[in-house]
Amino acid sequence: MIARTTAIAGIGATEFSKDSGRSELRLAVEAIRAALDDAGLRPSDVDGLCTFTMDSNSEIAVAREIGAGDLTFLSRIGYGGGAACAIVQQAVLAVGAGIADVVVCYRALNERSGRRFGQAFASPDADAGWHLPMGLATPAAQVAMVARRYLHDFGASPDDFGRVAVAARRWAATNPRAWFHGRPITLDEHRASRWIAEPLRLLDCCQESDGAVAVVVTSVERARDLARAPAVIAAAAQGSGTGQYVMTSYYRSPVAALPEMGVVARQVWAQSGRRAADVRAAVLYDHFTPYVLMQLEELGFCDRGEARHVIADGRLPVNPHGGQLGEAYIHGMNGIAEAVRQVRGTAANQVPGDGPVLVTAGTGVPTSALLLEPVDAQP
Repeated sequence: MIARTTAIAGIGATEFSKDSGRSELRLAVEAIRAALDDAGLRPSDVDGLCTFTMDSNSEIAVAREIGAGDLTFLSRIGYGGGAACAIVQQAVLAVGAGIADVVVCYRALNERSGRRFGQAFASPDADAGWHLPMGLATPAAQVAMVARRYLHDFGASPDDFGRVAVAARRWAATNPRAWFHGRPITLDEHRASRWIAEPLRLLDCCQESDGAVAVVVTSVERARDLARAPAVIAAAAQGSGTGQYVMTSYYRSPVAALPEMGVVARQVWAQSGRRAADVRAAVLYDHFTPYVLMQLEELGFCDRGEARHVIADGRLPVNPHGGQLGEAYIHGMNGIAEAVRQVRGTAANQVPGDGPVLVTAGTGVPTSALLLEPVDAQP
């Protein structure tokens, strides 16, 4: 069992911007050094590194630049944002197996000033032949198909998507780290934002950001003696649904669902002995607003088609840092850092209570999740 054997002992990040003015390698090094300082560890303590297959910074380059010693574990996970919690799971497995003692998970990208994920591009993937000829060449266009079906199946409206954006920006407005700090929006402003791919408007889409985030994973025993209160990893899961297709699984039924998140949810609740009702705050991958609603349903917070009411009445705090819609888009890694702050009690928008905090990673793609809790929490 991997539950509660490891913890996140340190977190670090650069500022979040639209033009970092420096290389992705430098961003990665800055975030990793900050995470090690936060944990009270030295670069020479690091013997494992994990990142995304999409990250441009090789593990050995990062190790040289931070001054790490010998490495005994290196790993990468694919599928874009779906890797965020999965690379932490890799670290959990490595530490639990005794392969490594201190593993740093990192992601650095100049996604606004460099390559912009939201732009159309011709993927070499064979699956692209099923959607590129029809003009579905951007993530927004692909997700719009699912969003339209969701509206049809459940009688929802684009305003229900808008309320997700409004809530995220409300949280971001009081988070000094957020790009949209001090800049909330109204539902009318959401309605007035331009179409990207109907029924998705500009304010339904996450930001394009430059920046980096890193987290340090080690055993609970070691973490207890370090500089900061550890965030114990009560569960770490990844999964893919039957008939999985990247971003949008067009040909499986139902279309307006995220069964891969259901695969992950079942593991999270089984590993941790928790249930959705125990969760104090949910940090959900919000690259597009409709997928926030679908995640709430797959994770068991409500029945299918009912997530709009969870958002409307505020019964569950979702993305108290502002999410990728309001804080920054660092491929989901900034959500993990927020969950750690919530567990520590140091978040800008601290949610009261001592229950666990759930984090999810990219949706539409093979995905992953973590459940974090204080060091001596009882399930």
